[in-house]
Amino acid sequence: MNRALTLDDLVLAGIALGAGLLLAFMSRTLLRWLAKHAKRTRWSGDDVIVDALRSVVPWAAIAGGAAAAAAVLPLTRAVQHRTDQLLEVWLIFVVTLSAARVVAGLVRSVTQSRSGVAGSATIFVNITRVLVLAIGFLIVLQTLGISIAPLLTALGVGGLAVALALQDTLANLFAGIHILASKTVQPGDYIRLSSGEDGYVVDINWRQTTVRQLSNNLVVIPNGQLAKANMTNYTRPEQQLTVPVQVGVGYDSDLEHVERVTAEVVTEVMRDVAGAVPDHEAAVRFHTFGDSRIGFTVILGVGEFSDQYRIKHEFIKRLHRRYREEGIRIPAPTRTVALQQGAVIPQQRGGEDRVPGSVRAE
Repeated sequence: MNRALTLDDLVLAGIALGAGLLLAFMSRTLLRWLAKHAKRTRWSGDDVIVDALRSVVPWAAIAGGAAAAAAVLPLTRAVQHRTDQLLEVWLIFVVTLSAARVVAGLVRSVTQSRSGVAGSATIFVNITRVLVLAIGFLIVLQTLGISIAPLLTALGVGGLAVALALQDTLANLFAGIHILASKTVQPGDYIRLSSGEDGYVVDINWRQTTVRQLSNNLVVIPNGQLAKANMTNYTRPEQQLTVPVQVGVGYDSDLEHVERVTAEVVTEVMRDVAGAVPDHEAAVRFHTFGDSRIGFTVILGVGEFSDQYRIKHEFIKRLHRRYREEGIRIPAPTRTVALQQGAVIPQQRGGEDRVPGSVRAE
């Protein structure tokens, strides 16, 4: 426009800008009220969406008020164009940040809902956030009139050099994606590697996997190493598992009685101890004629890996007390020393056998 600036123009611009600020304040108040109600729902996605709207709607209202104010002012065509571009870039920037927050929050929500105990797979969250920000950056360049074709070409050529320089990092990145996509390991699983590391998987990010041991220490494992290692997952395909406990009784024991008493103790422990499997069927399997005892295995059912220590502790205490009440003997290994022709020959024996002509000492 070529006309001079008047007081009416300033008043109208002030009204438009004030209306934008008022609308921003009202929308922020309304969205704060919606956020309180969203927290009461089970789905965490509505919290993410409302939180993102609290960032984008007020700024969009301010941008709209500024655009209306600029429209009523007698600006030149060039200034008006630059002002519109600036407001568009501002709005695109705010929308991009809010969209990145929404998408990352929804991905985190879905990941946690499918991961079990303590899921937080940030590798997908980070990848989606970077993709949204990159798209927003390209839109900003296009809005400013900057051609993105040469930029994409330069990124393609430079990407080859970066890929060669970051081979290990990219290997860990794709290994992490493969691990999560194949669902062999998920956050919340209890794993044990052939190298000895074990614990709950806390997080799988773009470079490494974090494992929390039962001692509450964190072990950081590169994704490439985790993908190559022999690994036992104690959570999949089922979280419940069985735990064997080795027991032995004397040769003079009534094995039918021993089996019955042991099964009763197993049933009692499965019913009373937290973390046990109440419907687990007691299993007692005799397997060895030992030096001083008949060995057998008792199989216990536990809800998840860390429960086994508490359940084994309680089972051994109750079984020992019950055996004493029933008169079932748990023999200790004995060592017989035979003195023969001046030599001392230690012999491990379970009974009371003696070498003829020898002196027995214990």
